[in-house]
Amino acid sequence: MPTRLQTRRRQLLALPIAYAAYAASACVSLAPLPAAAQVVDLVTLLIKRQEGALTLDFVARLQLTRVVQAALERGVPVYFVAEATVFRNRWYWRDERVARVVRTWRLAFQPLTSNWRLSIGALAQTYATLPEALAAVARTSGWKLADLTQIDADSRHYVEFSFRLDTTQLPGPMHIGLTTQADWELSIERTVRVD
Repeated sequence: MPTRLQTRRRQLLALPIAYAAYAASACVSLAPLPAAAQVVDLVTLLIKRQEGALTLDFVARLQLTRVVQAALERGVPVYFVAEATVFRNRWYWRDERVARVVRTWRLAFQPLTSNWRLSIGALAQTYATLPEALAAVARTSGWKLADLTQIDADSRHYVEFSFRLDTTQLPGPMHIGLTTQADWELSIERTVRVD
């Protein structure tokens, strides 16, 4: 039977090995993970003056992760939000906000019909496949930002545009641990001058 001193000696000798194993596992877990499959790219972002209004056209390329797709296929609705704010440059103070518009899309899978339902406010349309529904979310043309009467001809203006997956509108139980999951992060921001 080993004495107390011998047991303590073995524990102290084994300690560096345990620390080395712990450090090795920490290095492995801190190594950069492969890039997530979820991507949003803005292919086109145009600001136009047409029919007495300042309008925005955008085309984005969306790719969702497996986690988001699995949630969609289980019937969890996912919300996408596009936001555009028109600012007027001012040298003497903060830039003035001229107009702000927000558009929200709700995408949900309908298991009884095996269709994808895309809603914008009270309007809804169904699609046969997820890529078709995502293509409709990722493309907008003629979105009115402001009347041209709000745009001062003597000043310079710019538009801040953002497109994101809105996790704040997900069901409550899904919010647990959501802030640490990169699978749910999908956003892009751009600033464009108004000519």
